[in-house]
Amino acid sequence: MEHEALDTSPFSAWERMLAWRYLRSRRKEGVVSVIAGFSFLGIMLGVATLIIVMAVMNGFRNELMDKILGFNGHVTVYSSNLAPIVGYERMARQISQVDGVVTAMPFVEGQVMASARRQPTGVKVRGVHEADLKSLRGIMNDKLKGTLDGFEDGEGIVVGYRLAWKHGIGLGDNLTLISPEGEETIMGVTPRIRSFPVVATFEAGMSLFDTSMVFMPLKVAQEYFNIEGGVNGIEIMLRDPQKVDEVVARLEKLFPDGYQFITWKRANKTFFSALEVERNVMFLILALIILVAALNIISGLIMLVKDKGGDIAILRTMGATRSAVLRIFFMTGAAIGVAGTLAGVVLGVVFSLNVENIRQFISWLTGANLFPAELYYLSRLPADLDFGETLFVAVFALSLSFLATIYPAWRAAALDPVEALRYE
Repeated sequence: MEHEALDTSPFSAWERMLAWRYLRSRRKEGVVSVIAGFSFLGIMLGVATLIIVMAVMNGFRNELMDKILGFNGHVTVYSSNLAPIVGYERMARQISQVDGVVTAMPFVEGQVMASARRQPTGVKVRGVHEADLKSLRGIMNDKLKGTLDGFEDGEGIVVGYRLAWKHGIGLGDNLTLISPEGEETIMGVTPRIRSFPVVATFEAGMSLFDTSMVFMPLKVAQEYFNIEGGVNGIEIMLRDPQKVDEVVARLEKLFPDGYQFITWKRANKTFFSALEVERNVMFLILALIILVAALNIISGLIMLVKDKGGDIAILRTMGATRSAVLRIFFMTGAAIGVAGTLAGVVLGVVFSLNVENIRQFISWLTGANLFPAELYYLSRLPADLDFGETLFVAVFALSLSFLATIYPAWRAAALDPVEALRYE
């Protein structure tokens, strides 16, 4: 009877069979099995946590960027000596014709005190044209109450809904604005105090704007802040905010002297840099979870190699090569890493895609507000799952798992059969 030749090709069926047998739980290798189980759980939770945190951090950044860029200009033009810009309508028309520019909005702004029925608070007043106000995504949405029609020719103001609630006022009520830069008299500069009717309230979705912004007609703002015939600056909205540097280069050629251009990247540099640093630090901290799980793989495999010394010696005497033994134990450890990574990716993706629903459920279950808008500036928990980052996390976890298996597998391959069988 002719026996079938044993397949000696790398990662053959008998190598995979032995690797799988060493993974299965037996009474004698119970401790090894427990370590393998904890390694699997560690890698799964580490990968899932890393994917979820990165998705939420991306969501925060993109949501805040969308709110900020939907409310403020992508580029703001100021006079170099901070004097009012005269001839602003002509300048705005020239800017609007530059490639990449969508709109150019002249504005007047200043810090004042707002007072109605409650304690005065500081607010920022911005005077704009009606058409420009209607072009802002943070204003013209389904949360707008009242109307902006006729805003240009009236004296009414538009306020954030949180500001209106804070002062206990509604549509048609008056809000008193107090500016320290009033008229000069023989007694000095007197504050300018004036009441304006509220014609509309907006909800930008970012409490920083909803609690401290007031819009008024441009001509009224010019009179109120004593800037007759001029504006403080011109806000420019771009077709693609990421190409802001290219557009600024064109604008600097068009207006070579007397003006400075502040981009959204420069204006919010500290804020977005802090988010980026926090994101990188969180990645490093959470990556340690995967590293600890990979170290567990090393300890588990070393114990398995020590326990299976006799089996390894018998395999070697039967003709198994060192590389075959190395591949067997490599597959044993790598299987834990692959299974843990795949499970972690699935768990992380599912959690990230449903993070807001999960937050609402936990809030309902515990009765606690887990995401107060006043603290985080946003009304919902955002998550933006990036395919490239998810793939990177998976490859990172697999790489650590594979590296963790190399040393124990090498020790198994280097085992001397004579020494191993001496005490058997």
